[in-house]
Amino acid sequence: MCVKKDIGELFIDKPDDLVLTYDAILQATESWSPNTQGASVHSIIFTSQKAWLIIKPMKKELDVKFYYHERIESDLVKKISKMGKKYGHHLRLSNEWEVSQPVIELLRMGFDFSLK
Repeated sequence: MCVKKDIGELFIDKPDDLVLTYDAILQATESWSPNTQGASVHSIIFTSQKAWLIIKPMKKELDVKFYYHERIESDLVKKISKMGKKYGHHLRLSNEWEVSQPVIELLRMGFDFSLK
């Protein structure tokens, strides 16, 4: 069962840089449609036709996970986990400047995959 929360609650007692990093992701993806955001107990879920991005505010960084149909080899990807017929790719971001063009391109791959 999903417990809905206010997104801001997930950033209580977290560094301001994490809020700015989340805002940079939000700004980079705001024109992608359909795309909505909501919060559950520990994470922010971005949804198009299905969940495509999960952001978990941690102590000093955001765990940013997107899905894709195959493994993406990149120095930006810190961890890959197989989930059925798809792979979860984890990025770790702690500053807004880390939301670079290569990161946005990876996120876009996850978003496009969610529309299939």
